[in-house]
Amino acid sequence: FLLEGVVRGIADYGNAVGVPTVGGEVAFDPAYRDNPLVNVMCIGLVPAKRIARAAASGVGNPVLYAGASTGRDGLGGASFASRELADGDADRPAVQIGDPFTEKCLIEATLEALATGDVVGIQDMGAAGLTCSTSETASRGRVGIEIDVARVPRRAEGMTPYEVMLSESQERMLLIVRRGREAGVKRLFAKWGLNAVEIGRVTRDGRMRV
Repeated sequence: FLLEGVVRGIADYGNAVGVPTVGGEVAFDPAYRDNPLVNVMCIGLVPAKRIARAAASGVGNPVLYAGASTGRDGLGGASFASRELADGDADRPAVQIGDPFTEKCLIEATLEALATGDVVGIQDMGAAGLTCSTSETASRGRVGIEIDVARVPRRAEGMTPYEVMLSESQERMLLIVRRGREAGVKRLFAKWGLNAVEIGRVTRDGRMRV
């Protein structure tokens, strides 16, 4: 059951989004009998001059939230992955709900946005969601960042700012765009049926404000 579930979990998303599974390896040990460890790696090639970096720059540049709306799925997902599970333990909110069709649209929209040259920094919202993507891009760029959490698109009612900042809902990106060029970038994402909302701006003081 576990083996078939692992294979299906990789295939159902990877195949649907158009990323081929070209290799695999499996090992069995009693330690993984009840809680299997799965490592999945995606590798691609890109010309060096087209590499997009996760560093914010340009004081006053707008910060855009792009992709799917934020939900309660994935709250504390990174810490949940390493938690010791007891019999009958369940933590549904910690598990992200993936949507490969939305991810495929996000990939295409992101590539189009990057091709315009109007995106100066970009990072996915992985572990710790908005909290990591905002603080890390600002830190790498040695700048500050300020966002209005009320502007973040949501798909669940009554979410607290804490939940919005820590949600690990999938299919989301954070973009720092050249000031004055945000309208064109927003249109690209709208063409693919995705959110593209200005939630903040780059500041010069090195602080993160939410």
